[in-house]
Amino acid sequence: MADPWLKAYLDHVRFEKRLAQRTCALYALDLTKLASLAEGLGLTWAGIQSHHIRLWIAGMHQQHRSGRGIALILSGWRGFFAWCCREGHLIANPVLGIRAPKSPKPLPKALNVDQAVQLADFKGVGHASLREGAKAEAQWLEARDALVVELLYGSGLRVGELVGLDVQATDAARGWIDAQESMAFVLGKGSKRRSTPVGQSALNALAAWLRVRTRYLKAGATEPPALLLGRNATRLSAQAIWQRLRFRAQQAGLQTPVHPHMLRHSFASHLLQSSGDLRGVQELLGHANISTTQVYTRLDYQHLSKIYDQAHPRAKRKDPK
Repeated sequence: MADPWLKAYLDHVRFEKRLAQRTCALYALDLTKLASLAEGLGLTWAGIQSHHIRLWIAGMHQQHRSGRGIALILSGWRGFFAWCCREGHLIANPVLGIRAPKSPKPLPKALNVDQAVQLADFKGVGHASLREGAKAEAQWLEARDALVVELLYGSGLRVGELVGLDVQATDAARGWIDAQESMAFVLGKGSKRRSTPVGQSALNALAAWLRVRTRYLKAGATEPPALLLGRNATRLSAQAIWQRLRFRAQQAGLQTPVHPHMLRHSFASHLLQSSGDLRGVQELLGHANISTTQVYTRLDYQHLSKIYDQAHPRAKRKDPK
């Protein structure tokens, strides 16, 4: 095996390309594994052909290596052979055009109905023991975070759509809530406008938040247009919503780490379980293609399968005596 090639290549990526130390270490590991596979067949670097690469990919796939993991390994191998060709060591790159097997698309994570309701109904910890200033701040955060949960779970908003909401409808507004019509108007993916219903619980949370929203606005300051504000009276960021939502879920006693898109998934899954109206759920989510919405039918079938396994007498397997 022409090991000097491997050493020269690793020096190239480490010193000339200046790749991260961990990346260089992974390249070294994957290329050493490739050298071992080739030696097992009595091959030199020059003797490795595309059908050998496909054979080794199939072996990794049979060992349940993920498609993403195989793709990363192939990327390292491809880079090595491309360098060998540039240096004149080889004529052709045997990894060129070879792709990793596709991994099955994971199901979106969603809360079950009880968990979602537990989070939405959570009223926050007691504030009686707090001093007056801290109590006021805790109540202010509680009002804002309650509205966040209601709009993510109750209306299926994306976190970007939620962040973009303004208090009033203006020409510059990306989104707003019309309390009279019980509708939220947002700017979704691809700069497409869509509307979605806002339930009574969310409207109640909205009214509670609007009563305290400007509590931390400095005297004489212009009122900001954003609906959701941070303590510095600027528009609340998506990152802050992620952090507050995870903290609120922990306070509510949920063991599952909750993030904004999980509540959107829960919104879609629970609607589909109750209505079976795939086209209607597509419209509410603002999906351009119904195939994107169909992933929730898989969640629905999982739910139904669990009910069947638990409730149907013919689904219960008895241990052989």
